[in-house]
Amino acid sequence: MHISEGVLSPPVLIAGWAIAAGGLAVGLKKTPVEKLPETALVSAVLFLASLVHVPLGPSSIHLTLLGLAGILLGWSAVPALFIALFLQGLLFQFGGLLSLGVNTVSMGTSALAAFSVFRLVSKKKKRQLEVLGAFAGGFAAILVGTLIVVTALWVSDKDLKAAAALLFAANVPLAAVEGVISVFIVAFLSKMAPAYVSGSARI
Repeated sequence: MHISEGVLSPPVLIAGWAIAAGGLAVGLKKTPVEKLPETALVSAVLFLASLVHVPLGPSSIHLTLLGLAGILLGWSAVPALFIALFLQGLLFQFGGLLSLGVNTVSMGTSALAAFSVFRLVSKKKKRQLEVLGAFAGGFAAILVGTLIVVTALWVSDKDLKAAAALLFAANVPLAAVEGVISVFIVAFLSKMAPAYVSGSARI
């Protein structure tokens, strides 16, 4: 869901940076010092996971783990994602620095959507609901992020309609894959380190 450099219009880029700045401010405020190691670890995982990608027009599809990041970190996922995206753009020109604001918005919002869905579904703390919540969170993260990317492309250039539609269609199967991955990792952490799942994250 990285948008390449030179694709978005200036108004969309400016709006992306403005919203991203607000999200970063809230995310940093909601990240206590004791949570920094966990946040840094998730940021590193996000950095590595999305390096393997398949170009698709002005964007790409790749493993994101956005749902997992949101479930584990809540608002802290926003600065974690920003750092990962910044390093990818700086070191590998993946996504680009001008589009970093919009990419942070799309992925940060995805992570927050996953966190909200997971907490809503699994609030009764039953294992079956926790598994369902993990899948729903991972699935929702990709759909929300894709909708934001599609909207940004659409607003920037009407000629990108076909590419936007192709991107959305390609990301639906990815949403299911991310949901399944989230289930396995959340189930593992629930057994080995339940504090990571049960609620250090706050929205």
